[in-house]
Amino acid sequence: MHFSLKRVAAVLIAVSTVGCATIMHGGRTQRIGISSIPTGATVSVDGNKSLGNTPLFADLKRGEEHIVTIEMPGYEKSQLTLIKSMSGWVWGNIIFGGLIGLAIDVVSGSMYNLSPEQLNAELKKSSTTVSHNESNGIIVVAVLRPDPAWQKIGSLAPAK
Repeated sequence: MHFSLKRVAAVLIAVSTVGCATIMHGGRTQRIGISSIPTGATVSVDGNKSLGNTPLFADLKRGEEHIVTIEMPGYEKSQLTLIKSMSGWVWGNIIFGGLIGLAIDVVSGSMYNLSPEQLNAELKKSSTTVSHNESNGIIVVAVLRPDPAWQKIGSLAPAK
């Protein structure tokens, strides 16, 4: 079997210019599963527009930590944090790929993993209901457990 010097050099260059974590992870983003109980809640990430309703998958940048907001009318809002940590595949670069492969993983952000890989929020029923009438500026707030320190200033009676 005969290997040409050009062929061996080409293989070595190709292997050394691709980051190990980039290959193993498939890029700069990570797919995160997001679900809620009840289903159908609105999901937004980092305060940006809605990604859709639960359950869903979101492709998020590996190199950043993210705050995922899950909300639904009549329920308390849930905010969950995705933490970035260094991927174990980076050590493969240090051993096999050298500085070039490591540099690619650093620049692309693929040297990180986001955790947890699955987010699930169990939304709690809101204990406060607010009704607002724009025409006369009346705001009605109903709570399940009033604070004993609150001062009563009025009450509603049924119409006669």
